[in-house]
Amino acid sequence: MLYHFSQWIAEYNNDFSVFQYITLRAILATISALIISWVLGPWTIAKLVNLRFKQAIREDGPQAHLKKTGTPTMGGVLIISAIAISSLLWADLSNPYYWVALGVTIGFSLVGFVDDFLKIKHNNSKGISVMQKYFSLSLIAIIAATLLYSMADGAEKTDLLIPYGKDLIIPIGILFIPLAYFVMLGASNGVNLTDGLDGLAILPTAMIASALAIFAYVSGHFHFAEYLRLPFIAGNGEIAIFCCSIVGAGLGFLWFNAYPAQLFMGDVGALGLGGALGIVAIIVRQELVFFIMAGIFVIETLSVMLQVGSYKLRGKRLFLMAPIHHHFELKGWAEPKIIVRFWIITLILVLVGLASLKIR
Repeated sequence: MLYHFSQWIAEYNNDFSVFQYITLRAILATISALIISWVLGPWTIAKLVNLRFKQAIREDGPQAHLKKTGTPTMGGVLIISAIAISSLLWADLSNPYYWVALGVTIGFSLVGFVDDFLKIKHNNSKGISVMQKYFSLSLIAIIAATLLYSMADGAEKTDLLIPYGKDLIIPIGILFIPLAYFVMLGASNGVNLTDGLDGLAILPTAMIASALAIFAYVSGHFHFAEYLRLPFIAGNGEIAIFCCSIVGAGLGFLWFNAYPAQLFMGDVGALGLGGALGIVAIIVRQELVFFIMAGIFVIETLSVMLQVGSYKLRGKRLFLMAPIHHHFELKGWAEPKIIVRFWIITLILVLVGLASLKIR
């Protein structure tokens, strides 16, 4: 909204034309989301405590987590609100990619909200059924994927890019829709599974979002895209502002979510953030690079799949507990050590992903 206001006022005062630059608006979006999170954080915590929206701890989980019983949850409302408000202020609202990204984020968050609410209402960790959650997320993902496919007016908007290779592009046509579907569902599930320790999921989310912001900016800039041998996709630059809103909101939330957490994001935050990362990776055509950068989320998801598969097929568990961060807890690693080491791994993977901009 402020972007459109600045365009109008620039007709009378040319100084305001500076707001046309995506880089400036991306910085302002980051700062705005951060400030919104900081300002609304204490109020959100107090409100959730008054409403008795408190975390239900799994009885079969690590015993050390029992002390976290009563910590307010559904803090994802704070994150998603900061992302929405900040991006609405600074993004070009005529950009259709922005609305698809915001729609997926809010849609996935609403599913998480219902799940969290039912967990609190029934005072257990079950929430809505797996099938209900899967159906709801699938419906949103299929609608978004179909919209993006229908909006594609060139092959560069649906082709699959192979990183670290020169001009390695695979035309996938209609297969774009199932690819996009699995990326969104996989990302939301990965973030949700990773969100089991204080701050474990939110900082990797912010780091990956910052890298995706760079991909969005360069792919939406004709000269940069040409120099880096990336497909130029007009309008992608505005997605950088959406990504920076995720970064600011994530860092602001981490202020309250850092160990020991004063607030948990819940499914309303984890599903929304996962969906946001997934849809952005699709829009900027960097699904495979996203798979690399989100390695921690991938490992957490695989650990659950392997644990379940091993137990059903062999009657034995591969890990002491899944997701894998609980395995390390039961091996005696302190929670802060696990968190920081996972952060370091994510930073390395993000840098590896960004290296694909030049190694091609």
